Amino acid sequence: MNLSEFFKQGVDGEFQYFTLAHFIPLIIMAGIIFLIYKKQDYLRTCKHEKNLRLILAFIIIVIDMSYFWQKMYVGTDIKDHLPLTVCGWAAIFGALLILSESQFLFDIVYFWGFAGSFNALITPAVITNSGPMHFRYYQFWIEHSSIFIVLFYMIFVFRMRPTLKSFVRSFIMLCLLAALSIYVNFQIEGANYLFLASTEAGDSILNFLPTNLFMRVLIMGTISIILYIIVYIPYFIKDLKAKKVNIDLNEQLAIE
Repeated sequence: MNLSEFFKQGVDGEFQYFTLAHFIPLIIMAGIIFLIYKKQDYLRTCKHEKNLRLILAFIIIVIDMSYFWQKMYVGTDIKDHLPLTVCGWAAIFGALLILSESQFLFDIVYFWGFAGSFNALITPAVITNSGPMHFRYYQFWIEHSSIFIVLFYMIFVFRMRPTLKSFVRSFIMLCLLAALSIYVNFQIEGANYLFLASTEAGDSILNFLPTNLFMRVLIMGTISIILYIIVYIPYFIKDLKAKKVNIDLNEQLAIE
């Protein structure tokens, strides 16, 4: 295959779920996250740590922008591929997060990543026509994997974590993105940003949602809240345990 074919779109069914082409990127991502966990103390004190974050942020931004460059290369109308995706913005916010160490950005990326982008890793419906012989395959996996690599880097190395305020902030930002996407979907014929108009080619959990906009938004919003709660539960339980320990300690000190 020549270089021009590599950057073009493949055929439907070229990428299949739960095959080596699906598992290998997930294994690589998990391996990188494991290394971050094992080397977190070293990374925390390494004199080149800031340079490492700068390189990672640069890679994320370039790989995110390359999606639009590839679409222009194949002659796709750019209005059909506006930057109105949860995963795309989660990646960009992730790049800014790893540079700035911003709690606000962490809040967004944490919930958008675990409650949204995680589904794209399990059912990557948008690349069913792009296997390992096409650029889009690599662009997709690098972009989406980077979201979780950044998150775990900030959790392990910088010990960042979400709070109840994080829950609210992130959901408000998600609602703003959804509102903008709905507006654009009405303005551009055939637009389907955030999959609010219909499902994407390929099988995913979105296939079970109704096509009626109100019901679709209501159900997707409810699912988002449920997923937000699920990904916050570990920290909620941790806080409850810490609070109980403090209460027991105070009671013991009072008795003494």
